[in-house]
Amino acid sequence: MVAAAPSKPVADAREYLDSEPPGGAAASRRCRLMSDQHITAVSGTGVPIPGDDIDTDQIVPAKFMKEVTFDNMADYLFYDARREDDGTFNDHPLNRFEGASIAVVNSNFGCGSSREHAPQAMMRWGVDGVVGESYAEIFRDNCKSLGIPAVTADHETVTELQEWIETNPDGDVRIDVADETVTYGDTTIDVDIDGSMQEALVDGIWDTTALMYSNRSKVDATVDGLPYAESDD
Repeated sequence: MVAAAPSKPVADAREYLDSEPPGGAAASRRCRLMSDQHITAVSGTGVPIPGDDIDTDQIVPAKFMKEVTFDNMADYLFYDARREDDGTFNDHPLNRFEGASIAVVNSNFGCGSSREHAPQAMMRWGVDGVVGESYAEIFRDNCKSLGIPAVTADHETVTELQEWIETNPDGDVRIDVADETVTYGDTTIDVDIDGSMQEALVDGIWDTTALMYSNRSKVDATVDGLPYAESDD
């Protein structure tokens, strides 16, 4: 069955391309400034987020899903887990390791619903990379589309890194995407990364929206060739 031709006017399609990408000004800056970025490594202080099966509803509670942009997602990251019943902050790792950029998690992180809000919130909070035992596949793919390397290691290795961060909160953690290693202190460990993620990050083709913007002439040509249906409006 052939789908009906869209009735959206060509002018509207061009207006979309001329507007900010979904997510507002912050997403626009990231899209346009990082469109040609080859991500071979990321580094920064770490934040351990222990626990298996941490789902996307814990990462960003469903009550915030009604927002139509990702602009405020950083404020909602682990919103309930970081607060007591009276709204005061507790000792959740994100409250203790503010400013960290490398999250270290355990198994099946990002499971549950496929909401992109979870990695969006992590990115906007400041997370540039994730080290974990395993991830939900859709969460990992969403990380790739945001330029966030998500690498894996075994339970013992991840636990040792989490413990090191607890005692070295100002220590640097470096994820080398190209070499598949993580370095912290005097230790370098081998990690695994999904092949398609590694290729996309290293080759600088992870941001498909930015690629579209960088090939505007080809997009315009495609728009011109689309068989738009006539509208009665």
